[in-house]
Amino acid sequence: MPVLPPILSSPFPALKIKDKSLLPIVQGGMGVGISAHRLAGAVAAENAVGTVASIDLRCHHPDLMEMTRRLKNREANKAAICKANNIALDREIRQARQIAQGRGLVAVNVMRAISQYQEHVRQSCESGAEAIVVGAGLPLDLPDLTTDFPRVALLPILSDERGVRLILKKWMRKGRLPDAIVIEHPAYAGGHLGAARKEDVGDHRFDFETVIPGVLQAFKDLGLESEKIPLIPAGGLGLHDKVARMFGLGAAAVQVGTAFAVTEEGDAHPEFKKVLIGAAREKIVEFMSCAGLPARAVLTPWLEKYLSRESHLMKAAEQRSHQCTLAWDCLVSCGLRDANPKHGQFCIDNQLLAAVRGDVDKGLFFRGKSALPFGSAIRHVRELIQYLLTGEKPQLA
Repeated sequence: MPVLPPILSSPFPALKIKDKSLLPIVQGGMGVGISAHRLAGAVAAENAVGTVASIDLRCHHPDLMEMTRRLKNREANKAAICKANNIALDREIRQARQIAQGRGLVAVNVMRAISQYQEHVRQSCESGAEAIVVGAGLPLDLPDLTTDFPRVALLPILSDERGVRLILKKWMRKGRLPDAIVIEHPAYAGGHLGAARKEDVGDHRFDFETVIPGVLQAFKDLGLESEKIPLIPAGGLGLHDKVARMFGLGAAAVQVGTAFAVTEEGDAHPEFKKVLIGAAREKIVEFMSCAGLPARAVLTPWLEKYLSRESHLMKAAEQRSHQCTLAWDCLVSCGLRDANPKHGQFCIDNQLLAAVRGDVDKGLFFRGKSALPFGSAIRHVRELIQYLLTGEKPQLA
């Protein structure tokens, strides 16, 4: 199928990252396997920012899944999974860039909270990623990890002014500045949220009307030119009027996740898309992830059952010891493995792998809180970007 020419115009100014002039739309990174090469490549082909989520991409490669079937030796099993995921990450980045055909920007989202964080950053750079986006923790060391790749753009994900000031000061001492900053609102985003506790998710200090002006003032206080570090709000921005409001606050682009997950080009199983589309507001809940962060997902049968036992499982956590159920240790800190009673008591990788396969009963389906722009319709990436920028909707059946 021939690649259509990219969308040519936008009513909003172009997003400038490195030497590229882009449509001001960033597709959020969604793991496990929800945003892989098909989605990231399709978004980049429209001259926007497409994002591959680095975590456990072997799920899209049958040969790598076969290579990592449970081995008897735990260390051998862990080494095999880590190797397979690096191979998968390399494949996905190269395939995304092939789809993009030199257009847009192909980024990789790497969670700071994963044990392979440093490996994934290096592998992404070596495989040709044009940007590294890091959330789920403060990437204080990201400039050090990418010293040999000065052309790779660096985008930290933060949620409040305090975190931005900390990153700016630390990175300035290393002689590096972010190429853009994603400002993610915990009250609306899907997946892991940038708040310390579930009770903090709705705190007004995270409101875009508070954070964006505060960050712009931080630039002035630190003697930085604000136009050189684009601000990209994220969370609950899947509707055109909300996108327009962000530009009025001083944003240079917006990041959107869930609405891209349910496009035709989204890498997940069709059943995954149906679950996200069918989730009403009362079916989207917050809970503590095993990574130690609040998270937001659809209330599926597995999650409903888990939440009914969550309090008991957390109280019982300190009375037992546990090893990683996959012999992998994917997270630096895991509530289940480390018997931490303040964190979730489940294997997140097992549940996310079930979700990407479309297993409605066993899967964990991360989802943002806001309504989807096309209702129950599954449309193409191009139509979504066009709508976000202009408000023009395709004719829906």
